[in-house]
Amino acid sequence: MTQRTNRETLSAALTDRPDDAHKGSCGTLLSVCGSYGMAGAALMAGKAALRCGIGLLKCALPNSVYPIAAGQLWESVYLPLSQTESGAISAENLPLLLREAQSASALLVGCGLSLCGDTRSLTRGLIGGAACPLVLDADALNCIADDPDVLKTARFPLVITPHPGEMGRLTGKTASQVNAAREQTALDFAQKYGVVTVLKGAGTVTAAPDGRVLVNPTGNSGMATGGSGDVLAGMLASLLAQNPKPFETAAAAVYLHGKAGDLAAEAFGKRSLLPTDIISFIPKAFETETR
Repeated sequence: MTQRTNRETLSAALTDRPDDAHKGSCGTLLSVCGSYGMAGAALMAGKAALRCGIGLLKCALPNSVYPIAAGQLWESVYLPLSQTESGAISAENLPLLLREAQSASALLVGCGLSLCGDTRSLTRGLIGGAACPLVLDADALNCIADDPDVLKTARFPLVITPHPGEMGRLTGKTASQVNAAREQTALDFAQKYGVVTVLKGAGTVTAAPDGRVLVNPTGNSGMATGGSGDVLAGMLASLLAQNPKPFETAAAAVYLHGKAGDLAAEAFGKRSLLPTDIISFIPKAFETETR
């Protein structure tokens, strides 16, 4: 019998926020995202992370993206990084990022990262060297599609968030084949590589290496637009930084993301829904689902 996420899934993953809380006690997220032409992905992930209660957000992004991001997202600390000629984060930044990850509660890699030799080396180095839980999304998954065994080198819990196309590249299947057996595909991958696997799409599947599987009932077709996945990645990484239980926080983030999307669709309609509208309705989703 298929198990589904619900309000209890979200409530169980949320940590207490005492009256004497401060930014240092609410988690630090290091976000390694963005490239020239893909500033929006890093920004949406960062804004979504902040709306989910992270104490401190550090955005590590290419020098060329920094002025854009700093003018749009004031609440973040920034690590402007050296970049390749095409505007991707250079692999020479790996030692710096590994040092920063030592003081982070979670690490997000991939939103708008781009795909090149430098980002491949960077992603592989962060997977094997980061001293905190990781979330891999989008181009971080494309960077390891030819060698998913690198996931086994992670020293801390790892969550991946592929859409069917990315899942297909990781498994050697077509997107249609992935969608024909969504729960089993996610579970097989989770157990083979020891990572929590969030297979996005209608009825997003969250699978754990220990065999637990949850299917999400929230969300709508208005969320089928570029950027929605970046929002989910930021939400998930934020919750993971506050509660280092990868399966529970992943399933909770998926449920909350869908609920915020449903609320946004009620306000704007499915056809006109934007990923940034989902971010705007995260507070309302928290209010309606945790009271």
